[in-house]
Amino acid sequence: MGAIVPHRPRTREPVRSPARRIPMDRPSPLTRPAARRWLAVTAAVALVGGSFAAGAVWRGGGDEVRSGRLVAAPLRPLPQAPGVGLVSADSCDQLLDWYVDHALDRVTAWGWDGGPVYLARDGFTPMAGAAEDTASAGRGPDEVTSSDTGTNVQEQGVDEPDVAKTDGDLMVRVGGDTLTTYDVTGTEPRLLSTYELPGVADQRDLYGYGAGTELLLVGDTAVVLGSEGPWYDGRGPRTTVVSVDLSSPGAPTMTDRQTYGAELVSARRYGDAVRLVFSSGLPDLPFVHPSDKRSDREARAHNRAAVRASTLADWLPSVHDEGGARTRLADCDQVRLPEDFSGPGTMAVVGYDATTPRDRSVTAVATSSTTVYSSTDRLYLATSAGWGIRCCVMVDAVVPGWPGRDGTTQLHAFALSGDAATYLGSGEVDGSVRDRWAMDATDGVLRVAVGPTSETGNFNSVLTLAERDGRLVQVGRVDRLGVNEEIKSVRWFDDLAFVVTFRQTDPLYAIDLSDPAHPRRLGALKIPGYSEYLHPIGDDRLLGIGTDAGLDGSVRGGQAAVFDVSDLAAPRRVSVHTYGSQQATRAGQDPRQFTWLPDRRTALTVVESWGPDGGSHGTVSLLHVGPGGQLTERSVHGAYGYADVAALRTLPLPDGRVVVTSPDTTRLLTP
Repeated sequence: MGAIVPHRPRTREPVRSPARRIPMDRPSPLTRPAARRWLAVTAAVALVGGSFAAGAVWRGGGDEVRSGRLVAAPLRPLPQAPGVGLVSADSCDQLLDWYVDHALDRVTAWGWDGGPVYLARDGFTPMAGAAEDTASAGRGPDEVTSSDTGTNVQEQGVDEPDVAKTDGDLMVRVGGDTLTTYDVTGTEPRLLSTYELPGVADQRDLYGYGAGTELLLVGDTAVVLGSEGPWYDGRGPRTTVVSVDLSSPGAPTMTDRQTYGAELVSARRYGDAVRLVFSSGLPDLPFVHPSDKRSDREARAHNRAAVRASTLADWLPSVHDEGGARTRLADCDQVRLPEDFSGPGTMAVVGYDATTPRDRSVTAVATSSTTVYSSTDRLYLATSAGWGIRCCVMVDAVVPGWPGRDGTTQLHAFALSGDAATYLGSGEVDGSVRDRWAMDATDGVLRVAVGPTSETGNFNSVLTLAERDGRLVQVGRVDRLGVNEEIKSVRWFDDLAFVVTFRQTDPLYAIDLSDPAHPRRLGALKIPGYSEYLHPIGDDRLLGIGTDAGLDGSVRGGQAAVFDVSDLAAPRRVSVHTYGSQQATRAGQDPRQFTWLPDRRTALTVVESWGPDGGSHGTVSLLHVGPGGQLTERSVHGAYGYADVAALRTLPLPDGRVVVTSPDTTRLLTP
């Protein structure tokens, strides 16, 4: 974990805006190093816990009871909440005033009124399922394979970054500041080159947590994404993007290097186009703290003056070239302002062709978010009115999102074409969007699974929103999915969704989305345990990877199960394989640790085991699905150590073999 200097509020500040504030306690009398780590952990735990505690106050459900039978309430387009759209700034002065005016309410005698919170970069999420390309047809769960670079992704046709990639002949792996290439066409992998990446450092700790180095493979170009230096070193977070020419894989060559003064939240490849989403939070300003010579009032006045003296260079993300020259990433007219304030910070969507990385298309929004979903032709930001905190990315973290303090989530839609992202409209929903896997788009309709907040009933819902006149308008919903339960995974298809919730048992709900204005629940299956990751394997079957549990909800270890959904009104589990009590499946934490081989009817997933005295052993579990859905399992060694297990991958090759690769070893496996 990088060194983090928390902002330590000491006094309550008067409420200056309509939004509710969270009272801040006095700092604990811990030593400074201990306080940094303690506050970093407790901030994340407290806020995550608050996301569930917020659901303890319910306003009521959205369904009606008629003649003792629960039926859906009449569905109609709901009135659009005012003030959730995005408007362009009229001038740079107006843009700076907007930042300063909203930030002043968050200034205390100790600086900003919050501490650091660790969130997950979207590659690593606790709720997972893969979504089909919007161009695919059919109602049932057709099988889905890995991307053309070997990665199990959320959307077919939209590639995601990972620690290892292949084009079928060449395998490329990154770790820290090193890029390694292998020839994988022979009987054994053959090392071709080891290349040191200038200015790139892996921020993972010994447990595999932190902002790790990853890459996108675009033809003969590797786009390497990494962190440079400490997360908080007085300059704020920085992301280094290096382009490496692999046309001669035995002699890689760097062709471009740029450093962005922001955190990388999302990275995607669409053919030859690369799209990066950055987040810059509250800036590092010359704040002071109360002392023997400075009162709380004097410190607060000084800090407010520092905010008023800030410039746009403090608020907007920047980009540095190889020579160190710094320029603003977005011009003032490229920044949109939300009509309703939804958190401090700036999100920047950057697109470019991989061959011309400096010819950028930039669209920015003055808000904060860590939830970004992208289909082949749409990109959505999900934001909520949160606390005045600065977030840093913990790539591996299993930390769910949480609702904003007003219980609602704002959604902003952008149309994608080439490297450009054009703003389409915005909407607002009651409830919390846990992560990007809770969202899906097809034919201009956004489908969202939301969890409970202070603005909803004590259940989960699936909502549909249509693009209408510059707005995302809610047109349909289905409620009461998992009363008093938490969403664990979602699987989307063109006109169908599967939602898994859990408290003591695992209800798997089948949702009909063929009519976006009238979604409806078709059937449900309740069994012990839950599936954190769902993957379609054809023949109207789903393979669920998750956790075994007793009837009382007590966790007993990992499990894999096959579900028959040929009868959507009555889905059933046809087989199950359970792992040991000290074993956990990792696909729910990181879906990229799952591979489906359709020709061999075999899945590969990483399973982690722990010994009584600590230590971690990762195995690759091969799950063969028989004609009747029966599961047979065998395991092979993968890696030792928490960080290496987190970076263990299985990449399919065209000849049916699989590359099993970790930071220490790379070998070929025939399933």
